[in-house]
Amino acid sequence: MPFANIAANTAPEFYGSSVSVNPNQSTPSFLGSGGITGTSGLLSSAASARSAISAYTEDQKRPYALNGTLSVERRIGQGYLLEARYLYSRGVHLLIQTQINRNAVVTPTQYIPTFLSMPSTDQLAALSLTTGQLKSIASNPLAQYGILNAITDYAPRGNSEYNGLALQLTRRYSRNLSFIAAYTWSHTMDDSTATVNSTLLTPRRPQDFNNIAADWSSSLLDRRHRFTFSPVYDVTAFSSRGWAMRNLVGNWTLGLTYTYESPEYATVGSNVDSNLNTDTIGDRSIVNPAGAANLGSGVTGYNAAGIAQVASSNTIVAYVANNPNARYILAAVGALANGGRNTFPLDPINNFDISLRKRLSITERVKIELGAEFFNLLNHPQFTGGSTNDVAQSKNTNRNFLIPNNPAFGQYQQFFPSNSRYGQLVARITF
Repeated sequence: MPFANIAANTAPEFYGSSVSVNPNQSTPSFLGSGGITGTSGLLSSAASARSAISAYTEDQKRPYALNGTLSVERRIGQGYLLEARYLYSRGVHLLIQTQINRNAVVTPTQYIPTFLSMPSTDQLAALSLTTGQLKSIASNPLAQYGILNAITDYAPRGNSEYNGLALQLTRRYSRNLSFIAAYTWSHTMDDSTATVNSTLLTPRRPQDFNNIAADWSSSLLDRRHRFTFSPVYDVTAFSSRGWAMRNLVGNWTLGLTYTYESPEYATVGSNVDSNLNTDTIGDRSIVNPAGAANLGSGVTGYNAAGIAQVASSNTIVAYVANNPNARYILAAVGALANGGRNTFPLDPINNFDISLRKRLSITERVKIELGAEFFNLLNHPQFTGGSTNDVAQSKNTNRNFLIPNNPAFGQYQQFFPSNSRYGQLVARITF
């Protein structure tokens, strides 16, 4: 079964509405005459009901996962265990949010070209397709039936795939020291990371509802490399001495966790309905492989005579990048966005956490433990999309740093917290 909020989001327009019929009034051929008529609102006529439709729930297929793992362990020397694991997971029938009556007008054979430098007069004169002509092409195949709203559907057509190689070295507790060192190489790919509006770092709907395969890419959840090292050391000096020396000088535990993780990748979007399918989310950008990775650029539209036009003009036949050295270029109205999902890297995680705990034995049964924990001990800025010490995702509320023509493009440091150092004190009584 789909999630409860999915069913709530796709309820019919007239769900929860009711119309009363006078049972004392005889109405011959009630159903043959169209049933309830002469009412107000959504059920006043078939046409009004159709015009209000904005959601559809198709037959659901239960999502499932295929998992596999292969593990090899080997003991090394005295007290060390090395483990190597291969992990595989594939998600099938994942829910994808689409709009089933919104077709892309722009196609690989029908679009307004974008140039890195100003084309010649002859090149412009040879371009006959204008933005006005593209805008005049209907994108809603159901409009002829009176269904005008975008119909949102959660289709069970999504896929995901994970491949990972995990190495772990464990030192069992000996001579007051134990540790775990772990490294994982992995690659996560999908076409439907977010089903609902849970993050602005990657769109919740595909760019082209009729070509979901074009959204298959590295996932927002992909972290190619991850290394952690977690040693724990007990200071047990004076353990055979008196209560004061044993409890005040000894009985300390020092723990350290170092984490390095490859950056999260976000999707650069133009914030423009480039392909003219009327989706409000907007489409991706144009990628210039030779451009500087952190540079974005807007474009200027020109008509067939080579005269610059405002963005809303219907006479544009070509766009020219304002900065040809940029990697990401705005895909304006009618342009063909060739950029993929999740290509813009944020900061990696490079983080030290430390904890210090002190144990006091009051009696044989009563023990007190006091401690202090410090996160991001070195206090270096880490502008990550989530958290530095868990897998939480950030639902940032501003994606200006992912819009190529925005002055803040690439400056995600203005929108994410730096995960600055903080500490906390803890106490525990055992009895």
